[in-house]
Amino acid sequence: MGRNDLTKRNLDLLDDFMRYAFDHPGILDQIPQDAQLVILPVDDPELSTENRQMASMLYARGEKVVLIKLKRPEIHPPDLELLTA
Repeated sequence: MGRNDLTKRNLDLLDDFMRYAFDHPGILDQIPQDAQLVILPVDDPELSTENRQMASMLYARGEKVVLIKLKRPEIHPPDLELLTA
């Protein structure tokens, strides 16, 4: 997996998590301020493996790490209705 692809996929995950946190702000109270967040996407095993390796590296360096297991939300297609005169 290329670095750009890894970065984009992680930014998409962060966006999903932040949307959830906006609707459920109490989750942020569970995360220590000095912790590193690592999101493990349930439905993307390749990215989950990459991120778990990063979490292990951070932990080995003595960092506090919070793992967030996240399933991408299912996006339902909108219903469109055309009104004409």
